[in-house]
Amino acid sequence: MVVSPETGLRYVERAAVERTAAAPSLERTCRWAAVNSGTGNLSGLSTVAQQLADAFSTLPGDVRLVPPAPAERVREDGTVVALDHGHHLHLSVRPQATRRLLLTGHMDTVYPVDHPFQTITDRGDGTINGPGVADMKGGLAVMLAALEAVEAAGSAIGYDVVINSDEETGSFSSSALIEQAARGKLAALTYEPALPDGTLAGARSGTGNFSIVVRGRAAHAGRNPENGRNAVTAAAALTIMLEQAKGPRLAVNPARIDGGGPNNVVPDLAVLRVNFRPKDAAEIARARAAIDAAVAEIAATRDVRIAVHGGFNRPPKPIDPGAARLFETVRVAGADLGLAIAWRDTGGVCDGNNIAAAGTPVIDTMGVRGGAIHSSDEFLIVDSLAERAALSAITILRLAENGL
Repeated sequence: MVVSPETGLRYVERAAVERTAAAPSLERTCRWAAVNSGTGNLSGLSTVAQQLADAFSTLPGDVRLVPPAPAERVREDGTVVALDHGHHLHLSVRPQATRRLLLTGHMDTVYPVDHPFQTITDRGDGTINGPGVADMKGGLAVMLAALEAVEAAGSAIGYDVVINSDEETGSFSSSALIEQAARGKLAALTYEPALPDGTLAGARSGTGNFSIVVRGRAAHAGRNPENGRNAVTAAAALTIMLEQAKGPRLAVNPARIDGGGPNNVVPDLAVLRVNFRPKDAAEIARARAAIDAAVAEIAATRDVRIAVHGGFNRPPKPIDPGAARLFETVRVAGADLGLAIAWRDTGGVCDGNNIAAAGTPVIDTMGVRGGAIHSSDEFLIVDSLAERAALSAITILRLAENGL
């Protein structure tokens, strides 16, 4: 191995670093972020998907725009309807390679087409402010710059790229695509933003989202209330029971109750929305048991019908031995670049949860350094575009040569 005496990097790695620094990552980020791609904006998602397909077509392999899998949601009136999503991008490079990686990101943002936050602003302090610049149009630019540098280095590693259009709402129409792409991979890198100081996410809690439809019986609130079955109070009682399941390793957040009507009518419909955050598989089982028990008790004692919709769409992501080895690879690559790479556990979730559940070691915050995501103050630290692209490129080159 030929090593540069100045940095501890091999010369081929130094060349990769130089190439990532020269990539038009800021221009790409601003171009992609200028198009609103809120999860529900199918027109904007279509535009961004084509922009990304054109950009990633400079890599070898075939770029496909994959139709979304069926997904559904529960409306405020308790009916279940199909939920439309945009297409997902899938690129496969050297599928017969001995060592293969998965790189994932998302093109959607949390800002709908009518949101007031639509403009990119250069703050003059080394950051830009704009919708999705950190989460994660900047991350997609980092991914592309890193892969271009890896290709220029002549690496023979194989990889799949999946960029979905529905990550911000749970990846319901793309989770099967991600799971399939993750199987058999040596490791995976996902381009969610790191914290402003560069800290990465370690272990993650899982998440489960439920819409629980309670159907009672309407009656006149003054003349014959005893003939009614109040769905709102039943949903409220269900809320209290479910909240009692929370513990040190299970967060429970009843977020909303839809239902009710005129004051003189006993309401016959309510929809409870509740989120669970389990830290391990045992807590998923405990949460499911709590839901079943609460539903059975409230249905029996209040004479209402209850239907439970939803599930645990993001399994918990532990740091297992494979993930620990991958973190060490990234840490050493960072050290050779003069970066101190640290990580800490988080209650947030992303596609990294699903990748880990497929048995593939993953680091899911390989994107830019930034912050205030999901708000109008979202920002990206511009220098981190080249910095994080270099970190990815060195990590990929070393995985190609040494494995995990």
